[in-house]
This record gives sequence, C-alpha cells and structure tokens, in this order.
Amino acid sequence: MKLLFVCLGNICRSPAAEAIMNNLIEERDLTEKIICDSAGTSSYHSGQPAHPIMREQAKLKGYNVTSISRSFEIADFNEFDWIITMDQSNYEDVISMAKTKKHRKKVLKMGNFCKTKNQDFIPDPYQEGTQSFTNVISLLEDSCSHLLKFLLKKEEI
Repeated sequence: MKLLFVCLGNICRSPAAEAIMNNLIEERDLTEKIICDSAGTSSYHSGQPAHPIMREQAKLKGYNVTSISRSFEIADFNEFDWIITMDQSNYEDVISMAKTKKHRKKVLKMGNFCKTKNQDFIPDPYQEGTQSFTNVISLLEDSCSHLLKFLLKKEEI
C-alpha cells in the first residue's frame, strides 16, 4: 500500500505526517507493506527540505523528517492507493485534479482521523511560532495512529 500526504508547500505538515507514519509503520514491522511519501499543492518550496522548526520539533519527539519538497502531480493518483490532505483547501485542490471517481475516492482528509481533539483539519504552522509546530506534531501523532488503524482494517494487511 502506498500513502501520499499532501499540504500546501510540503515543508511542514505533510513531511511531518510522512515521518510520523513511517515511525508507526516501522514499530509494527510493516515497512515491506506500506510506503509513504509527501507532496504539496504548490511548488513554492520544491526541492527544499522541511521547515527547520518542523525538523527540530519532530526530532525532539523522536521523528526524523527527511523528505524533500515536491509538487503533487496528476500521476500521483495512479501511483498511490491513498492521498491524505491536511486541510480543506488542500483537499479541494487535489480533488479538482482528479479525473475519475476512482481517483476522488482515494482522497481523504487527515483531520477526519484526529480523535483526541475536535479537529477537522491540520493547521498550517508555517508562519507561526514553535508552539504551533509542536501542536501540529501532536495532532499528526493522533491522526496517523487512527489513520493506520483504519487502513489496516480496510486493507486487511
């Protein structure tokens, strides 16, 4: 199974989600069965590593954020089984690129998997302070955990 996490610039939320999910996958010895990547709906930061504050805060929690920013492409609908967006704007951008019903069915909202807080989206910490990045990591830890449970049940891995 292949997962693609998507946010706006692919330097904050989606690379953190990728790192957190990879950690969960490794803990459950599923690295041969589930592959993660991330992308952005814009090309603002293509080729750049994740935001330094995100990398720093993730590292403090034991996550290694190593992805390099890239833009979401139409070909990703065929490459990935699930495309998980961080907020409504990302969701709408990705859905607008979907050519078929099959492609649209692959697109999920990360906020729908957040269970500890009543949160329907993962906020963008880009121009916020360190605490915003820490908050996003907490939201993603919760969301990734529940997303993985959903996928394991749905895909019967």
